Amino acid sequence: MKKEISLDEIRLNKYLSDAGVCSRREADRLIEQGKVKVDGIKAVTGMKILPNQKVSVNGKQVLKEEKKVLIAVNKPVGIECTSDKSNKDNIIDYIGYPTRIYNIGRLDKNSHGLILMTNDGSIVNRISKSSNNHEKEYVVTVNKPVNREFVKKMSSGIKILNRVTKPCKVWITDNKEFHIILTEGMNRQIRRMCEAVGYRVMDLKRIRIMNINLGRLKEGTYRNVTPEELKELRRMLDDKNDE
Repeated sequence: MKKEISLDEIRLNKYLSDAGVCSRREADRLIEQGKVKVDGIKAVTGMKILPNQKVSVNGKQVLKEEKKVLIAVNKPVGIECTSDKSNKDNIIDYIGYPTRIYNIGRLDKNSHGLILMTNDGSIVNRISKSSNNHEKEYVVTVNKPVNREFVKKMSSGIKILNRVTKPCKVWITDNKEFHIILTEGMNRQIRRMCEAVGYRVMDLKRIRIMNINLGRLKEGTYRNVTPEELKELRRMLDDKNDE
């Protein structure tokens, strides 16, 4: 007989995300490692729970955060976008925020600049999902002068990781420097794109995610996203959801 599923049940990885513990992907990893328990019993991947069940991670009970947080961080080179505390360079310990937050998306260890962090699971997937075509802007310095041919190749799409990148905006800002706006997030995408056309990235800095700008935020520090920025961000996410 087919089991009847209660409408109040929620996937465990979503519960952990909504509670501000980590992203859904990271939650699945913690569950697989046996670090998550439900009512004292080891959880399994894909399971659902009821609101009254007790969830713990590494022996510590998870309680949902009431106040939603969204901050903009200027990540330095060398810090990794992970909530894995066994990694000594994890961004969670580096920021030392007083409540549990986690990063939205990633910025590789050798890159620096803007990363958003939150405990609001409702916006994480909508920002991170590449099919939503959200803009992310970068300033990139390479090992030799860039030219119009370079811009043409980079902006029209380049084959990396067995697929062709989406067309993007690229413009030259200095002899060896250019800006690029992506609407997707393949692994080390800009570095791979540059390598494919014979260039090597010397410095990569993200300066914008959608309507949130890095501005003059000092490296290694963070700020709260303003109410005006958050309102516009939600409007953009809602518009994309309607599409």
